[in-house]
Amino acid sequence: MMTNEEYKLRSARSFKLLLIFAMISMTMMFAGLTSALVVSKSRPDWMKDFQLPTSFFFSLGVIILCSITMHLAKKAIQKDNRKATTYLLWTTLALGLIFVYFQFQGFSQLFENHLYPVGGAGSITISFLYVLVYVHLAHLSGGIISLLIIIYNHFKQKYNSSQFLGIELGAMYWHFLDFLWIYLFLFLYFFK
Repeated sequence: MMTNEEYKLRSARSFKLLLIFAMISMTMMFAGLTSALVVSKSRPDWMKDFQLPTSFFFSLGVIILCSITMHLAKKAIQKDNRKATTYLLWTTLALGLIFVYFQFQGFSQLFENHLYPVGGAGSITISFLYVLVYVHLAHLSGGIISLLIIIYNHFKQKYNSSQFLGIELGAMYWHFLDFLWIYLFLFLYFFK
């Protein structure tokens, strides 16, 4: 018979493993998309002088801050500092929403420069950019939803220094999203 503590440990390992498998599958999807971009670069209609919107630079800094605040929230709950945890979770949520804002500002900048993903004035280069950013935003929306659930559970007093699995899983996912955007940003910036 398993004790309650053994059951909690086994469940925590299972949840972490499921999250790791999900992140590996997401990584494979983005590897496939960036590989398709590499192959498409040889097309004659590929834009060679394309510059990323300046908003994407700001979003890079914001998502790094998201990762830092989420890490600090996990550290705060491990010390049973509920007030700091609350502040850091809300800050992470606000930064996540600011990241989304900058992403859409980047799209506005593309439109202002008459760079469209489809249509007569469309470009395959811009289409790939849109696909990569929108797919990342879809995964980020999952992160924001999970963060809202974490905040809700935190207010229901479900987390403390001995039980913080939800915050730990949320931090793992936010760090993954952070790494993913850094990878995509650097890839798009240097691979022209």
